Amino acid sequence: MQLAKAVEVRYIGAAVANANNTDSNSTIIDMAGYDGVIFFTTITDSAATGVATLKAEQNTANSDSGMAALSGASAAATCAVNDDINGKTLIVSVHKPRERYVQAVRTSATANIAFGEVHAILYGQGQLPAAAASTTAASADTVSPAEV
Repeated sequence: MQLAKAVEVRYIGAAVANANNTDSNSTIIDMAGYDGVIFFTTITDSAATGVATLKAEQNTANSDSGMAALSGASAAATCAVNDDINGKTLIVSVHKPRERYVQAVRTSATANIAFGEVHAILYGQGQLPAAAASTTAASADTVSPAEV
């Protein structure tokens, strides 16, 4: 089975500029029909002592108000010397959230951190193949492709 036909990939948040106090919520995802989601983002710039964090939150309503952090659903990296975590990825996976709506949250603390875009991979949906998300401009799937 081709992975691209078994998951849905979504763009859920723009890049975030350098700051030591980032608190950036992604688009809220409706998990109805899905078993889980993997959130991921890159760190594009980092200053010594800066802490970059990606965490997941959930809510029973499609609203930022009432979103609550999930236990164990947080990935953090601390910059030891300038730029040492540049180009690294933060990943948080949530399998079977207890509430219907989830979002990713990128935060920075202590010193400047800049983040790339944030994306989500939703999996375990009841109906396959997955339809392309509205944030997908184009995609291609191949099986045993010949050279061009």
